[in-house]
Amino acid sequence: MLLRLRITLPDRPGSLAQVTRALGAAGADITQVTVLDRGAGRATDDITLFYPEGTPKQALLKSLESVPDVETEGIWTTREAPGTYPELEILKYITTAGDRALTTLIDSLPVLFSADWAATTTDRGVVYASWRAPRNVPLLTDTPARPTASTLADGLHVIHAPLPPLALALLLARSEGPAFHRIEVHRLTRILEIFLSLPATERSVARQLRK
Repeated sequence: MLLRLRITLPDRPGSLAQVTRALGAAGADITQVTVLDRGAGRATDDITLFYPEGTPKQALLKSLESVPDVETEGIWTTREAPGTYPELEILKYITTAGDRALTTLIDSLPVLFSADWAATTTDRGVVYASWRAPRNVPLLTDTPARPTASTLADGLHVIHAPLPPLALALLLARSEGPAFHRIEVHRLTRILEIFLSLPATERSVARQLRK
């Protein structure tokens, strides 16, 4: 299975090598490391790895306990293939999707962000939701002026984003792992800026609202 691991560790030579050795000893095959943050002598990294199906995640967490000053923020499943440029692929599909541009975006975002589901909403309810969305998508009030990460009372991590030209709001949700990092929020902001600039975007929303 493909997992995403978020850790904080000392920002000094050799720290990451200690982490990779510990994970390798636990049977994990590291495929990608992304640095999210650096400062005050610490770094925050997202590590994508293959791990044998059915093996408890706790074994990985146990292996990291042997590495000094490493803190695990979360470990969760992901469907994002490492070593690719998924944003470029998705944006390419969206530009040729015509009236399906909105649904293509919403179906793609959970994969891009190692999340569970995504949905667009209005004051009246859900316009479109990806296939893993719950039956009762939470309808958040007070849509922020810009994409904002938060954790709801039930522990669900979300990014709540406005789509102002379309009078819609976007919700991207993750139940496993840590809260969305500011780098993930920034990444989503840029994707939405491109999406909203596409000629087919308004047509695709109008099509969904007519249903």
